[in-house]
Amino acid sequence: MAGPADPPEGTPEGAPGGGEDEYRSVVFDESFVRAARLQEFSARERITDHAPAVRDRPAPPPQRAGLSRQALVLVLLIAVAFGTAIYMGVRHPYRTPAAEEPAEPLRMTVVPLAPRDKVPGAADPERLYAHSPAAAFAAGAEGIPLPAPRGTAHFSEGQVVTALSTAKDYLVRSALDPHVLTGGDTRSVRVLLDPGQMSQFDRSFARPAADGRHAPTGWLVRFDPSRTELADDRIRVRGTLRATETDAGTLEVGADHTYVYALRPAGAGDGAAASLFTVRRELRFRFDRDDLRLHQVQVVLSHVQAGPLSCAEDSAGHLRPLLAGQSADKAGPAGTDPYADGGAPALCGSLSPAAQPRP
Repeated sequence: MAGPADPPEGTPEGAPGGGEDEYRSVVFDESFVRAARLQEFSARERITDHAPAVRDRPAPPPQRAGLSRQALVLVLLIAVAFGTAIYMGVRHPYRTPAAEEPAEPLRMTVVPLAPRDKVPGAADPERLYAHSPAAAFAAGAEGIPLPAPRGTAHFSEGQVVTALSTAKDYLVRSALDPHVLTGGDTRSVRVLLDPGQMSQFDRSFARPAADGRHAPTGWLVRFDPSRTELADDRIRVRGTLRATETDAGTLEVGADHTYVYALRPAGAGDGAAASLFTVRRELRFRFDRDDLRLHQVQVVLSHVQAGPLSCAEDSAGHLRPLLAGQSADKAGPAGTDPYADGGAPALCGSLSPAAQPRP
């Protein structure tokens, strides 16, 4: 019997404590219903046909064997990513210390050229140039034109252009930049070097030596700023560049240029007499494929003749030109000890009067 608080029919289904509670753990979701093999007829169908209340549903179409489309796409993406990782590991765009081969060290020779007479001078640098063999030379980087490039057996025309332009960049930064010429920062030159030569470059400037390996003036042109300054920033230049293939993996560029500088004593002012100073540089640059890609160079040979200089002066660390009105010391170059290891012979030449401006 129902209690006084219960409905006459008992607790309705769906209410707390109703008969539905015992089935709450059974959940018929949509996927369960769709998968059922029996389907209830509608009310109209049951009235019309007097059919049973349920009918059989057609069996679902068989699933295709193998992976779904999403799984195939995922596998393809993983394969592409894996292949890319392997390719980048083999063709890494940057060098690693373990993969670097040591670059050939730069071999250098610096030969001072001593004048026979006093150094001629004039207040106007243009007058000196006009009366010298440099009268027809171009000024600045225009004096270093690139030759018409041609591809080689193993290098394209574009790669040859890259080698020539990188060599030109080195020549401009190392011999035409007024900041470098007057003893300033040399990082603009250093960054162009193959990493295998940077330690030799740094050693040359930290501890200069006339040993054929560590003379700063073999790497670049620089004057002693305590003695000399530029009288004209427009340095005159003439010379040639030539690219050749030495083997399937190496290009070489030969550079042969003459640079003419107008100089005067440091701090003397614009009215002081200027004189001309001539530097003949023959350089050999080497490029492997990494150098071409990274726009860097190996300098493997440097032969420099410069004057007017005194043979008695040390020209390894700085060039110390003889200026207008000065004469060369009659003493010869510093002595050479043939018993010393690792040394280079002291060299000196005579500057021809034809290389000086005419009166």
